[in-house]
Order: sequence, then structure tokens, then C-alpha cells
Amino acid sequence: MKTIISASRRTDIPAFYSDWFLNRIKAGYCEVPNPLNPNQVSRVSLRSEDIAGIVFWTRNPKPLIPHLNELNARAIPYYFQYTILNNPRQIDPKVPTLEQSLATFKKLAQLVGKDRVIWRYDPIYFTNVTNAQFHIDSFSLIADALKGFTIRSVISIVDVYRKIENRLRKLEEAGISALACNESLLEETMAGIVASAKRNGMEMTSCAEVIDLTRYGVRPGKCVDDELVSKLFNYKPSAAKDSAQRPACNCIPSRDIGMYDSCLFNCAYCYATSSVTRAKTRFASHDVNSPRLIPLSNES
Repeated sequence: MKTIISASRRTDIPAFYSDWFLNRIKAGYCEVPNPLNPNQVSRVSLRSEDIAGIVFWTRNPKPLIPHLNELNARAIPYYFQYTILNNPRQIDPKVPTLEQSLATFKKLAQLVGKDRVIWRYDPIYFTNVTNAQFHIDSFSLIADALKGFTIRSVISIVDVYRKIENRLRKLEEAGISALACNESLLEETMAGIVASAKRNGMEMTSCAEVIDLTRYGVRPGKCVDDELVSKLFNYKPSAAKDSAQRPACNCIPSRDIGMYDSCLFNCAYCYATSSVTRAKTRFASHDVNSPRLIPLSNES
């Protein structure tokens, strides 16, 4: 059975590690430490005959675009989960500007097709400066700009993990305080963004969401989706749920080749980075010719 590669839920490989990734594609394999036990390392084949395709997760695929011809030449199919939000810089300090993100999204969709670039407005973080009307306006602005460049939008409500509490506390000290996600707030927000998605021809799905959004017209989605994989990868995968993911996640099994604490975007709500300092250290130490994303000495 072939493997679906996730690149990556754990870090932004297209934005920061594209050269490493292409070197591993050429080598035909990579090594992936167990997130809970770095001494346990698995070898993952990246040969075209062994992988069904690749799902990319990113806030900035621009560095990867020049390398897509290499994947095409090797007949390796792929699609993108591409996050574009419009949060204040205090929340998303290092991501590309909205204008840059929209331009890159359109270029990518023109290159690979609108069905291979899925727009994520994810996660929705409710604060005193990003309230219901903010998200309705921001979603509408982006959806209008991306009309004809994608057919699906993915949303979720932010999950507050213990590892991000310090970052959110710093936001509160700076005057940005979280709002309770109550029924009234949800109903107002969902009504606005669902209407915008419909107006722009986009299907709405949710990602690993414990809150039932179906009553608002948002069905539970699968970011690694057996139906989409069958269509785009010409491969019939199992529809079984990936047991390694969160209980609310409906994705089918895939193999993640990234590592936590290695993304430099420093988004306040990000579960994949618990230490910005560690992420910077890891990025500085990564070797584009190494079988693994981060050398063993910098995995702690």
C-alpha cells in the first residue's frame, strides 16, 4: 500500500524547508524522529512508486513553487492546504502580508488548478479586536479575492493548548483579550462567512472541530481526504480514520515528515510551536542535505 505524505502539520515545510524537501525527494527518502521519543527514528520512502501523493500545509508556498516541476516530472501528485487570515500583526507577526498571500495563492492556483489549492481560514480566534464582525469582514474580503481560484474553504475555532497559554497571556497584556466562544458569537460569525463562501462558489468544511457547525451549513471535513485523494492522486485509499490524530480529526492516514518547534511564523495560537527560541535554533541548525529536517543534536 502506498503512503500519503503530510508536509507538514508540524511545521511549514514549503515556507522554510523547501530546499531540504526537494533534496529528500531526489534522495528518495527522509528520516523522521518520533515527536515523543527523538531517539526513535523512522525512515520514510519518498520514491514516486511508494507514495500516493503529498498534502502540503503552509502559510507561504512561494519558496516551493519553483520546485513543483520536479514533482511533476516524477509524477508525484499533490495538493495544498493554504492558510490565509487577516489577523493583526500582534497575533500573526511573521506571516506574509494579505496582499502577498493572495497573489501567491492565485499564482499557485493558476499553475496547479483551483481544486489543488484549498483555502484555510483557520483557526478563528475571537478577541476584542477580532470579533464576529472582524472575521465576517476578513473572510469576505479574502473570499471575494479568491473567487474562481479555489473551490473549498476550511475553518475551525482556535483550541487553547497549554503550550500556547503564555503567548496568549502576552497578547492580553498588550490589550488583546480572548472572547468566550458562545452561541451568539458563533451564530453571527458563521452566518456571515457561510454566506460569503456560497457567494464565491466555495464549499465550507471544518477541521478537527469539536463544536457542531453543521447547523450553520459547515460540514465536518477531512484535510487529508479520501475522496479528494482518489480524484487528484488517481489512488484509492482506505477511508479509515487516522488513529494518530486528534479524536475530532476525520483525516485518513498519512505520514508526517515534519518536526515540531521548527516554524518561524510565531503565530500566537499555534499548537506546533511551544518555544520560539527553540524554533529559531532548530531552523539555524538545519542542513538541506541531511536525511532529517533537524539534526539530532538540536532535537531536544
